Amino acid sequence: MSRDVALTWLKLADADLQWGRDSFQQGHYPQVCFIAQQVGEKALKAVAHRRDFAIVRGHSIVSLAEKLELNGELLAAGRRLDLYYIAPRYPDALPDHGDPRAHFDRDMAAEALVFAESILRRARSEIEHG
Repeated sequence: MSRDVALTWLKLADADLQWGRDSFQQGHYPQVCFIAQQVGEKALKAVAHRRDFAIVRGHSIVSLAEKLELNGELLAAGRRLDLYYIAPRYPDALPDHGDPRAHFDRDMAAEALVFAESILRRARSEIEHG
């Protein structure tokens, strides 16, 4: 059952990645940053389920990566993506209470997608071949 649950999480992460790519093409950069965070979170939750972790909660990629004893590039990617969990969605999450569209640009969104893809690739490898 843990593999089935892990595959479900992985499929959701894949779907979110496609959503992020589509949103990128439409120029919705703050949303892309948030979606990329979701991809990373769901991918690591898939790994946690595959490893039969009893409780898989929280939204921090860094926290999940640490619990899974993943480090290096994935932890660095998680640090960046965790910044995108709230700020791209809410004007009051930013210091000037400004529109997130003024703070998240194309380059940030492109980088976020690269980070999300790297986490998803690592998760897929463990789940499908692990």
